[in-house]
Amino acid sequence: MSVRLKLLAAARNSSLLETRFDDDRPLDAAGWHEAERAAPVLCRLAAAELRYCSPSARCRQTGEALGLRPLAQPALRDCDMGRWRGRTLGEVTAAEPRAVEAWLADPRSAPHGGESLLEFITRIGGWLDTRPAEDAAGLLAVAEPAVVRAALVYVLKAPPHAYWRIDVQPLSVTTLTGRSGKWDLLLEA
Repeated sequence: MSVRLKLLAAARNSSLLETRFDDDRPLDAAGWHEAERAAPVLCRLAAAELRYCSPSARCRQTGEALGLRPLAQPALRDCDMGRWRGRTLGEVTAAEPRAVEAWLADPRSAPHGGESLLEFITRIGGWLDTRPAEDAAGLLAVAEPAVVRAALVYVLKAPPHAYWRIDVQPLSVTTLTGRSGKWDLLLEA
């Protein structure tokens, strides 16, 4: 039996617009407006038997705006950026240029004191692989774009550096099908 999981990227907030490492900011006015405008199209996602979300404010609020009422899953949280949390990439690069270089070059590196990219991808993959096959009726997860990127790297068994080449737009839907260790990416019309 195979699971069908739809990953819905959360609506935007100011952290996304500022290229800021997540600091759990809620949706901004533009994010609420986007979600409300997309609700008539995305309301079909409420048919999922089980609905989850990243525990961040913006993911919970995206689910709320769309009437999905998802259950927060700690394993779906964004990458732990340690002491860089809440700072912009520009601020961190100015203060710690070698640390940023190491972090971007080596997926095992975590100079910020949080999770490495490889640990993050592995955590998200572990969550995917624990979805029981009896939930085949449909799953939904409202997630941070970074979580969707990590899931795609894991599912496609791509090298960790591929993470930096995946662009996930707010309110985009990615569909995965399969089961533990055997996932496929489904592109739908």
